[in-house]
Amino acid sequence: MKTTTPAVTLALCLLPALAVPAPSGPPPTPTHDVTDSYHGTLVHDPYRWLEEPSDPAVKAWIDAQNDYTEAVLSAYPGRSAIAQRVGELALTSTQRSDPLIAGGTLFYLRQTPPQPQPVLVAESWPAGAAKVLVDPNDANGNTAITDFWPSADGRQLAYGIAQGGDENATIHFVEVASGKLATDTLANTGGGTTPPALLWDADGKGVTYTRLPLPGSVPAARLQFDVALYHHVFGTPASADTLALGKGFSPVAEYKLIASQSGALAAALVHYGDGNPEHVYLRTGGQWHLVLDTEAKVMTGTTMSDAVWDGEQLLVVSHQDAPRGKLLGIDASGKSRVLVPQQDWAMNAVAPVQGGYLVAEVSGPDWRVRHYGSDGRVLRSVPLPAGIGIYWLASSGASPQALIGYSGWSIPPRWVRYDGASGTVTTVFETKAAADYSQVRSYRLDARSADGTRVPVTVLALAGVTPNGSRPAILTAYGGYGLSQEPRYLGTWLAWLERGGVFALANVRGGSEYGAGWHEGGMLAQKQHVFDDFHAAARALIRARWSDPAHLGIEGGSNGGLLMGAALTQHPQDYRAVVSFVGIYDMLRSELWPNGEYNISEYGTVKNAADFAWLSAYSPLLRVKPGTAYPAVLLITGENDPRVAPWQSRKFAAALQHASSSSRPLLLLTRRNEGHGVTSSFSQRVGNTGVMLAFFAQQLDLPPPASSVQP
Repeated sequence: MKTTTPAVTLALCLLPALAVPAPSGPPPTPTHDVTDSYHGTLVHDPYRWLEEPSDPAVKAWIDAQNDYTEAVLSAYPGRSAIAQRVGELALTSTQRSDPLIAGGTLFYLRQTPPQPQPVLVAESWPAGAAKVLVDPNDANGNTAITDFWPSADGRQLAYGIAQGGDENATIHFVEVASGKLATDTLANTGGGTTPPALLWDADGKGVTYTRLPLPGSVPAARLQFDVALYHHVFGTPASADTLALGKGFSPVAEYKLIASQSGALAAALVHYGDGNPEHVYLRTGGQWHLVLDTEAKVMTGTTMSDAVWDGEQLLVVSHQDAPRGKLLGIDASGKSRVLVPQQDWAMNAVAPVQGGYLVAEVSGPDWRVRHYGSDGRVLRSVPLPAGIGIYWLASSGASPQALIGYSGWSIPPRWVRYDGASGTVTTVFETKAAADYSQVRSYRLDARSADGTRVPVTVLALAGVTPNGSRPAILTAYGGYGLSQEPRYLGTWLAWLERGGVFALANVRGGSEYGAGWHEGGMLAQKQHVFDDFHAAARALIRARWSDPAHLGIEGGSNGGLLMGAALTQHPQDYRAVVSFVGIYDMLRSELWPNGEYNISEYGTVKNAADFAWLSAYSPLLRVKPGTAYPAVLLITGENDPRVAPWQSRKFAAALQHASSSSRPLLLLTRRNEGHGVTSSFSQRVGNTGVMLAFFAQQLDLPPPASSVQP
């Protein structure tokens, strides 16, 4: 699995930050050289010892690094002001996410800042009173809802709970009308490496769900592999659950389960490793049948409905001979047909409405939703604002009404009800911002990558802030797993723009902003394209006089953290500061971490000589060169991260601190009781932003509030 964001607590960030002298340098890191041979090439690894989190020496080293980082950050007198403003901007009105409609009931997550975690809510659709079904909040906010699955009739609900950022979900069950909890619980269902999935029986008396090997049944190192589907009957022990599907599948199989509206039919979409196409199975008569193989190039993994039932027909987006996608319908017998052929924009998600389909489409940074009739013809484009990203589609093929969720750079998250019969849109929910975003302006740049590919870059600044050649600017991107980066509500980033700063997003290859080919152009042997695209975006910002190398910062996380590592080691002279969250930096040993094995489909494996050649060519840890003047760097990781090994950040920080010839700070922050950021609490997310922006403000010379906007 993939994703980002770790932490720091809001309370700590809002403490007064008195300027104190910064320490002269980082704590020393011993080297204990280890060598490995890959296809005849010897590779030295002097910081291998930092991979052992239980070693007392490693624990002491982490504490020393945290102390050093805190001392450096505390030396910046503007830290508390930035943290305070970030905290103010985060206090929006209530937020909603993850809508699902089942049996005439709308389910979603709801969070009212500064509430630590979202609660799970149900209400009648399209209009009804909200009822809280599950509230995971405890004293420290470390318990979170990971997923939820309503039964087809909407009367029962399953939900996953995880603690401490590890994402290891235990599934619980609740009756929607009464709120009564069932005694049944299901553990070892996945999370972090492979996502949990669940499917209700049509009669509601049992469920089919993902289950990892039970502790003691396999060696400890293999507990995160070989997930399979098991069937559970309520009122029986989980130990009696029976295997339903998955025997002989890949050790890195991952599942998505979808039931038809009646519950009579079910689909399992199974891919082998992150970012790979799906095997599509249908369950009819209690038996699973493969109906589409990977040749169909059915891809899932977006936040929306990328596969969904329309009555007794399964809707999926196929990229076979259609790099921008075509909509297929699969009937109960397994026969498929094209419902909507490939269009000029890439298909991202689909939702059925009575007599047709809604399709979310993307072209670079631009998004739209179009309504297609059952004959595949465009009926209309849904009237939505320009400059937005589409986040949610929720609907039922039995109703002409659908829910669409979106936001834009200056538009807080909003839900609208679309009426397919009339074509009208009605706002049913919107988050109220904590400040005025009406002065935010967006600009488009075209960057040209090393191979001539055009890369779109969106630049954001307040009205009156114009290019002057030296604006403090932050550039971000992701570039992996086919995940598109869309316009999204700026939120706490306004604290940067208010003081004359610039924020920019590059839609680099590796995402799916232009379809499957855009993803394929940034994976495996083509991964260097991602790094070249990002560097081209940085140079475009400089050519357009939005910034210069002395005032340009870059930021990313997870796969985007790998991008940060590659950027700062390949072009250290072009950036002044780098913030990288939970990044991957040692590409040769990444696959030894459980989730790293799931990532082989995206990056490759050192077991293959050709793959080793490209992995070793860009692996950030290997590219650290002694005597290089590296930019200021802040690496942030969580000690319970199940997706990216925390030692990745430890080793990279040690290497940079040893090698750099500049006096700029090279910092590592390890967060206790936190993970990859997926289940972070409100205060952790807000605090994390405060630390990041304070570091950038210190390093990029962001003006103080009184002199923020200069022409």
